[in-house]
Amino acid sequence: MRISPHLCFDGKCREAIQLYQQILGGTIQTMLTYGESPMASSTDSRWHDRIVHASLVLDEVELTGVDMIPGSYHRPQGFFVTLTVDGAARAQDVFKSLGEGGTIQVPFASTFWSPGFGVLVDRFNIPWEINANGGQGVA
Repeated sequence: MRISPHLCFDGKCREAIQLYQQILGGTIQTMLTYGESPMASSTDSRWHDRIVHASLVLDEVELTGVDMIPGSYHRPQGFFVTLTVDGAARAQDVFKSLGEGGTIQVPFASTFWSPGFGVLVDRFNIPWEINANGGQGVA
């Protein structure tokens, strides 16, 4: 069994997945538009450049995304994508990068369970918890 986060965007899926790859690494396996899909003939041509399916593979995890058809997007709530990163310094870098243009909800700092932890909502409205695994605490 495998759980894969599937993230919904309001027309920014391509930009988000490319940024996540830049920050986190991994391989973009799919970046399929509505216009390239079998749904093209039944999808308004104004939406053909939007992404119907994107996938970013990070080790054993697949992060997938979609641009919702206009009018059907709702800002994500009720969950966080939790990312555990080896080392507090790398986790802090990931936190800062994902937080650019977003909203920091819990600043990145040492906790009783982790040398570094923080919570943010990125500029694409995706909520993240960044957790450091092992190593020294942050300064």
